[in-house]
Amino acid sequence: MKRKIFVCIVVLGAFLLVTAAAPVMGKTLNIPKKWWPSKWGPQDQKGSFNTITPRKIKSSLKYVTTGKYYRLGLPYEQGMPLVGPRTYGLHIIGQPANAPVGKYGAVWNTEYVVGEIGQIGTQFDAPGHTGISWPDGKMRWYNGHDLTDPKHCYGLKVNGVENLGPCITRGVLIDAYALKGRIMDIGEVITLADVKACIEKAGIAPIGEGDAVIFNTGWGQHWKDPAAYGAGCPGPGAEVGEYLVERNVSMIGGDTWPVEAIPSEDEAYFAQLHLYMQTVHGVWFIENLNHEAMNEMAKDGAYEFLYIYVPVPFAGATGSPGEPIAIH
Repeated sequence: MKRKIFVCIVVLGAFLLVTAAAPVMGKTLNIPKKWWPSKWGPQDQKGSFNTITPRKIKSSLKYVTTGKYYRLGLPYEQGMPLVGPRTYGLHIIGQPANAPVGKYGAVWNTEYVVGEIGQIGTQFDAPGHTGISWPDGKMRWYNGHDLTDPKHCYGLKVNGVENLGPCITRGVLIDAYALKGRIMDIGEVITLADVKACIEKAGIAPIGEGDAVIFNTGWGQHWKDPAAYGAGCPGPGAEVGEYLVERNVSMIGGDTWPVEAIPSEDEAYFAQLHLYMQTVHGVWFIENLNHEAMNEMAKDGAYEFLYIYVPVPFAGATGSPGEPIAIH
């Protein structure tokens, strides 16, 4: 009898050890069978920017206390990290671009820029960026639009970035880098408990409707090393994505190239927060933010602030370059 008990204990112990050592399957976000029409209506092309109302803008002005501003964008330059085979180049034409004109011989320079300008550097994902290949055989984007028709070749006829307008709102800094006391690891997830701990540590009000939420993971320290920067990254996980959708935020951003953690918690799904938050719920992302600026904000106690970002209205574009500004 004692031997049987001993064997059972050994087997149970071995099972527990194996279970503890086995990888835990991460949370998978649920994509409904049909996510359209949007809660803002079947014709909507703004998504979460509908929360940027005159009342929200006015209430956000109270977060300006010192007037100090922080440039959250990074310079667009040769050699910066790019996703996959995307390109970027800037050339000054002619030097100068004209023959001298008039009494004082006026001359000027111009630049020629080439690349996927809405999807490189500090960039904003608009409604036409991320889509889902659906069981009905169609690829669908925000509000169920199929953007594969050739008529969209020279600019999307729906879901273009020009439909959004400015985002002027309360910004919230989630400083996971400081919370962890280190650069977060590839695929490491910011949990909802982490978010709430950051809010409590900062002594600010919880995330609310229309807020812009930016995440500092420390990963931005790899910006000057494109191979390391693009190998993967940490970021908010699925439960945080669900929470932010429930809170009806206007946008999220981070010091990484996709904002969310890569690889995803459930590695069978690539960039699942993009699909869940952008395509399904219309919450837009701004990527490749300035880690050093966020460090300075944390040093100054600027955990809530006036946030300003205006997408460049390239008609029919999938995204936009630009520099978001935080004002304390």
